[in-house]
Amino acid sequence: MPGEKNLVQLLKTMQPCLNEGEYVFCTIADLNGIPTDQIISFFKETEGFTIILPRSLADQWKLDYFFVAAWITLTVHSALDAVGLTAAFSNALSSAGISCNVVAAYYHDHIFVDQRDAERAMEVLWGLSHT
Repeated sequence: MPGEKNLVQLLKTMQPCLNEGEYVFCTIADLNGIPTDQIISFFKETEGFTIILPRSLADQWKLDYFFVAAWITLTVHSALDAVGLTAAFSNALSSAGISCNVVAAYYHDHIFVDQRDAERAMEVLWGLSHT
């Protein structure tokens, strides 16, 4: 099932949802011993695997991290080849002084912002969807 491509429709219906919890990005050499069903995401890079997981798991597994994030999901089903959505919300967040890390998955876009900026980021995103 293809996702939405029309930028106006994407922005109007993106409905950001703030997921509960604190999330961190860690890097590990391999996935051996990591229960992948407990992590949010992983990506293989030349230097190793980047994993995104709840902070509590990183602490339990004694993994290093330097950034504690809030996880916002745009609940609209956006097409992977849609043009402009990432630029629109990242520019809006940037204008508000909020850094974001984005993961585009098959159905939704996921935005990780500093935990301290979570509520403000939600306000910016809701504002963007109502312009």
